[in-house]
Amino acid sequence: MIRNFKRSAAVIGAVAASSLALVACSDSSEDSADGGSAVELPGGYTLSGATGGLVAEGASSQQNAMDYFGAMYQEATGGDAYLEYNPTGSGSGRTNFVAGQVVFAGSDSPLEEDQVDAAAERCGGNEAWHLPFVIGPVAVAYNLEGVEEPINLTTETLAKIFAGDITKWNDEAIASENEGVELPDTDISVVYRSDESGTSDNFQKFLSASTGEWEGEGTNFPTDVGEGANGSSGVATQVQQIDGGITYVEHSHAADSGLGIANIDFGQGPTELNEETVGQALENMEFTTEGNNMVVDSDALFASDAGYPLILTTYEIVCSGGYSEEEANLVKDFLMTALAYQDEGLSESGHIPVTGGHYDRLVEAVQAING
Repeated sequence: MIRNFKRSAAVIGAVAASSLALVACSDSSEDSADGGSAVELPGGYTLSGATGGLVAEGASSQQNAMDYFGAMYQEATGGDAYLEYNPTGSGSGRTNFVAGQVVFAGSDSPLEEDQVDAAAERCGGNEAWHLPFVIGPVAVAYNLEGVEEPINLTTETLAKIFAGDITKWNDEAIASENEGVELPDTDISVVYRSDESGTSDNFQKFLSASTGEWEGEGTNFPTDVGEGANGSSGVATQVQQIDGGITYVEHSHAADSGLGIANIDFGQGPTELNEETVGQALENMEFTTEGNNMVVDSDALFASDAGYPLILTTYEIVCSGGYSEEEANLVKDFLMTALAYQDEGLSESGHIPVTGGHYDRLVEAVQAING
């Protein structure tokens, strides 16, 4: 049975006190560290036996996943190897990865154009790879009293709602997409992120790519329609308090708040947000880069009608080569352990486990990381 637990305060304190990305390592071996629990790793991979601390930094959106993976990694190595992930934000993670201050970065966005060459230099002349590792679907969440059935919405109707062109829940456009559902004459109250947000950025990219009619862009959502709230928990709480409220928010926050989650028609009929439909979208992802460097083509993803493509794909940015042997072993051991735990524990942290072809792509890439 998989146990989800927090790292001990002693371990966290020891890692935080260290300024080194790599604290200590032992020689590689075929067996996991003494006392570690057996875990079947993908592709026949076995833990190297490397020990010590692995420091990474970056996006707060993947902190829950990193906590879970870190706990499983520490258990698998009997506590002899562990992760310390500092959720300082994507920008800081990328900057400190390029500067060689952390072994890998977590990021909602790929390296900036002017960081690519510097990252290669940091990696000993080797390419830095973007691995779309942590998947977070975005829900269109609402609060509509008296309506028990899930609401169906096309992407065009969604754009009109968030632009303020549709203002009533029983509007003809919504009613035609929900035949047989008695919709109330309730005002639609849009709630958006008032802070700069990668979720706002991606939701606007989605509205633009899927409809061709949305004009906003960037991490700030337009403020001329509705009201703002700070953070993911803030928008979910705000909608909880408003009959007729609607927002865009990471799925876990919508589910935890007990909000309705719309079925979105991306072009193939109303699609429920679940692991299967997100997996279908992942299978059809396209990339702007080649090989094991997987920068997601977000325009193609958000314009797709395969599965549920309204998802945030956050990266682990790693060196393809140029690590010391010890660093390479720690990175590969951790990432392979994380791939072994694409399961209910990860779902409970608010993320969707990767499966199928995308899982296989990640396994191949991690195995190819060199010292």
